[in-house]
Amino acid sequence: MRVLFIHNFYQIAGGEDTVFRAEKALLEERGHAVEALLFDNDAIQSTKDKLLTGLRGLYNPVSATLLRQKIQAFRPDLIHIHNFFPLASPSVFYEADRQGVPVVLTLHNYRLLCPSAFLYHDGQIYEANVHCIFPIDGIRKGVYRDSRMQTANLGIITGMHKLLGTFRKKVSRFIALTEFGKQKFLDSSLHLSPEQIAVKPNFTEDLGLGYEEREPYFLFVGRLSEEKGIDNLLQAFRAAPFPLKIIGDGPLRSKVEAVAAENPQLEYLGFQEKSQVIEAMKQCTALLFPSLWYETMGMTILEAFSTGTPAIASRIGGPADIVVNEYNGLHFEPHDWQQLRAHVDRLLQEKTLLKKMQAGARESYERHYTPERNYQQLIRIYEDVLAEKKALARP
Repeated sequence: MRVLFIHNFYQIAGGEDTVFRAEKALLEERGHAVEALLFDNDAIQSTKDKLLTGLRGLYNPVSATLLRQKIQAFRPDLIHIHNFFPLASPSVFYEADRQGVPVVLTLHNYRLLCPSAFLYHDGQIYEANVHCIFPIDGIRKGVYRDSRMQTANLGIITGMHKLLGTFRKKVSRFIALTEFGKQKFLDSSLHLSPEQIAVKPNFTEDLGLGYEEREPYFLFVGRLSEEKGIDNLLQAFRAAPFPLKIIGDGPLRSKVEAVAAENPQLEYLGFQEKSQVIEAMKQCTALLFPSLWYETMGMTILEAFSTGTPAIASRIGGPADIVVNEYNGLHFEPHDWQQLRAHVDRLLQEKTLLKKMQAGARESYERHYTPERNYQQLIRIYEDVLAEKKALARP
């Protein structure tokens, strides 16, 4: 099979970049012909660049031309898009359609539903725009980068293409990462049918089982920001006798450092290389995942499962599907730091439950999140799309 990936890199690297590279490598390793048309937001530097990007947000003729040339040279069977915002623009959907190449789009965030992309604003879940063509409330509140102007620009782009039916008509298959995500997109102004959205989670390489006897500490890995539940995490461990290690960086770094200075049980490790993160996962009792927004997946949970490490996660978004209570982890209600603290204490006391969940975590990984399992699901989606194209072409 010949697959052309399209991906627009953000200026700050994120999980979408990791997934794009991983899926591209997955197909290449199994003998498929794969190429990529890449865009990079680092190219947006000057005021002129920013102005042109805004003006071309609805339809970028440069991106369309680049895609046309790529299709004519490579002759792909299908196109798989991970991110088209902002440089690629929706123009790539129209050019692919003109060239007769079906498109698969992975839904890594909620940007098609709301300019905030997280469905989170001002410290709480924010869904005011989900059923709207144009995000009037979001524009008024400046939910994208705290800017009404930038929110309006993005809202006009997505709104116009909803009116045109671009996403509904030009995308052959959407990929949601969990059933939760699929339902959010179905119950929205996109007006998609259930058949248009396949569910396929992300995956991770086998990182190897962790140590049989774990150290009595808990681990957080991720961005230090409000929506990640950092405030609740710090509250749960304030003056608690439970060791906590925090790996990551972000806007709440100074707050984490201040709490760590007061509590010898809390160790802030800052940014760490991947190998060091995995080693910490293999040694810890459990991974903590206290997010407050609708996470679409939670890659650190999959990595933890690979090492046989259970997760204590807030019951919200994708992690509510991924973590099965008392099988591969424990749930707690978002914002309820006391319940989080109680779960931590419980795991330190109930060794039998911990062992059960360690086995469940590894079993979850082997059943759902291995490269081979992901490959099988991805190819099935591709084959279904190509079969539909062939059926439509029959006289």
